Amino acid sequence: MRTIEVFADVTCPFTHVGLRRMVAARQAQGRDDVVLRVRSWPLEVVNGAPLDAAFVAEEVDDIRAQVAPDLFVGFNSERFPSSAMTAMALAAAADRVDPITGERVSLTLRTMLFEEGVDISDESVLRSVAAEHGVDWSDVDPARVLADHAEGIERHVTGSPHFFTPGGDFFCPGLAISRGDDGHLHVEPKAEVFEAFLASCFA
Repeated sequence: MRTIEVFADVTCPFTHVGLRRMVAARQAQGRDDVVLRVRSWPLEVVNGAPLDAAFVAEEVDDIRAQVAPDLFVGFNSERFPSSAMTAMALAAAADRVDPITGERVSLTLRTMLFEEGVDISDESVLRSVAAEHGVDWSDVDPARVLADHAEGIERHVTGSPHFFTPGGDFFCPGLAISRGDDGHLHVEPKAEVFEAFLASCFA
């Protein structure tokens, strides 16, 4: 089994794009031997406050319009989580079950948030995800989120998402992101960078 680590926040829309594209490429290449280990890079700790729902909604609109029209179809800013710490702690607990469970829970949480409009700060929602995937709720500990953050600092994580592959590390691979004078994001696909990233994952 080959593990690709990525430090990311569960509420980061760029991570959702990156993970979806990575999983699609893995499926296309028939590489079930490659698993994603999604570590926590809690932006509410990095920035000192949770992400703002309206700000993320603007990012989602810009990303959809420019590079990902097939994603974020059910995103609802009114159900944006007040905090992502418990959701990421659940993902960390799932990773302790086994790598496949960890990946599935990390992807499920992002699908619920960005495609289904579910508030993933709702404990009843998270408990349901834990039960569905065989994760012991008593093992859900936000201290592990902070531990991941500390390790990410040591490993010079740039932001969310930052991938570590056997061949190198890549911050938000395949997307060039800038903010124009109009305040909106300008997002461009960088195919060559993404192909280099995939080659590093699957070679």
